[in-house]
Amino acid sequence: MTATPAHPRTTTPVDGDPAPTPATPAADTIPAQPTAQPPSDTAPPPETAQPDADHPAPPPATGERPVHAPETPHTPGATPPATDPPAPAPAQPTSRAPEPRQPATDTIENTTSTAQTDTPPPTTGERPTRRATLRRRTPPALTALTGGVLLYLATPPVGAWPLAPLAITLLTLTVRHRRLRASYTLGLLFGLGFFLPLLRFVSFVGADAWIVLALAEAAILALTAPATTLVWRLPAPWPALATGAVWAADEALRGRAPFGGFPWGRLAFTQSHSPLTPLVALGGAPLLTATVATLGALLAHTTLTAHSARPTRTRRATPPPAPPTRRRTTATRLAAPLLATLTLTLTGHLIPLPTNPEHGTRTIAAIQGNVTTDGGIHALGRAFQVTTNHLTQTQRLAADVTAGRTPQPDLVLWPENSSDLDPLLDPTVATALRDAARTAKAPLLVGAVLDGPGPGHVRNAGMIWTENGFTGHMYVKRHPVPFAEYLPGRALLTTLITRFADDMPSDFVHGTTVGTLPAAGTTIGDVICFEVAYDTLVRDTVNHGAELLVIQTNNASFGRNGESQQQLAMSRLRAVEHARTTIQVSTSGQSALITPDGTIVAQSGLYQPAVLTATLPLRTSRTLADRAGILPEAVLLTLALGAMMAGALRRTTRTTRTTPAGTT
Repeated sequence: MTATPAHPRTTTPVDGDPAPTPATPAADTIPAQPTAQPPSDTAPPPETAQPDADHPAPPPATGERPVHAPETPHTPGATPPATDPPAPAPAQPTSRAPEPRQPATDTIENTTSTAQTDTPPPTTGERPTRRATLRRRTPPALTALTGGVLLYLATPPVGAWPLAPLAITLLTLTVRHRRLRASYTLGLLFGLGFFLPLLRFVSFVGADAWIVLALAEAAILALTAPATTLVWRLPAPWPALATGAVWAADEALRGRAPFGGFPWGRLAFTQSHSPLTPLVALGGAPLLTATVATLGALLAHTTLTAHSARPTRTRRATPPPAPPTRRRTTATRLAAPLLATLTLTLTGHLIPLPTNPEHGTRTIAAIQGNVTTDGGIHALGRAFQVTTNHLTQTQRLAADVTAGRTPQPDLVLWPENSSDLDPLLDPTVATALRDAARTAKAPLLVGAVLDGPGPGHVRNAGMIWTENGFTGHMYVKRHPVPFAEYLPGRALLTTLITRFADDMPSDFVHGTTVGTLPAAGTTIGDVICFEVAYDTLVRDTVNHGAELLVIQTNNASFGRNGESQQQLAMSRLRAVEHARTTIQVSTSGQSALITPDGTIVAQSGLYQPAVLTATLPLRTSRTLADRAGILPEAVLLTLALGAMMAGALRRTTRTTRTTPAGTT
């Protein structure tokens, strides 16, 4: 019979060590005792008391591997097995150094990840996510350029208007939390990505003029980037609101400086046929610009909120699910910007756009006579050629009226520069204009180039002619385009760039009166070419009694590079802003007849003769945008400046609070 110890000692094998093999039980035996004694400099191990019920065995010390001598049970009548005396043990230190414990699996993985990356690992033991790696590897310069290109694609001739707020989103995400100098550089790249393709129609003057103009415009637009950086230091919802104000303020600057400004490529001009278009009747182009930029900022806020709500990806097989409270909080945070975005987008549908006539209707004919060449500085051809072309199309109109194919017009419109010679000095031209009015049986608005006053000066004018001649009513363009219609610092520039002396021998003189002209029992608000981009010039005509708007333009030199389509988008927007019938009439296209709600009822192509005729309503009431005038722009400018100052002060205050005492 084998006796079993009252308290058998069991030992759990440690990873990497073989499991202890129990000795063969022998009867009436006592475990063998070692014959060799430890060296004198080593203290003998203390005797280990056998555990009992009241005194259990103590656990091994931390970092030590438990060592137990195997116990041999005593069996009566059995012979003890032969054993060799143990070899003398080598000299050992007084205490055995503890072996490192086996780390947990996730700890090993975190250590490996730390060794393989240059950035400090997350404190939670998780390695960087794929999204964070992609963000680090995406050059901010490329993102800024992409945003600029998207804004160009939102503008005619492409006209993909939803891309405009997305472009603002990209720029906002790129420049937030950056240094102001770096933000400006990224904003400059954004501007170049936008203006270089947008202004390529200027290249007919020369590649240098195109690049310099694009760079100058981009340098001003780039100011929105550091301004955005400042306002995004503020708590929500101020960053989104202030971003819209910043863009409106930048466009206010770009529309006034330098040399009277050049407000081409505004955010508002991307929205001539979008759900946001009616907003222009409330606060003009500044309000529409601010709305587009605010939408972009809200999308940026939504993106950041969604990104922060994503569970952090780790190397664990299954990440723990987010608690329900966190999911509800995330949904609430996402709901606010998404609801604001949807509300802004749909607000335009709530704004009425009246088109009913308030002072009767007029049948209007727009004549596009065309030119001899598709673009270039000499596109008008030889002298008087362009006038002959428009006279021919007017005769065609009269023939259609006689044949009953077209209603008799009350007013006939010719474009800018349709008379390239001064009809007040050239009797041949004057006779042709009287003949045109007699043939059409209606008064004629003609765009003419007039000499003087004085040598080296000319005027860009709109004139009313009848079969009896010039009526005396004339509008002279108030805002000639610098470096295109006049040279600032002519003496210096013609010395530095000699071709200016040949291409621009004269300067156009600025007009001083508002472009309201009486004709056909109504009042025309005359705007010439690029003036359609200036809020004040168009609004002045309406506030002075204009019942319809006419944009006379000569786009012949610009080729097929998008300028005419961009100008047509502005004309559509002005129709809605002022609730006026608007006619864009061009020498070479595009010409269009537009109702007060922005609908195009007739439109021509590029570089082809055309006659457009329709009966259109006359309106006298003013929109809220007309009454408010410059006030919306002033309010947005004030908001932008206040938000930028608050952002700068907030950064300064936070820096002061976090600076240790005694440091500089």
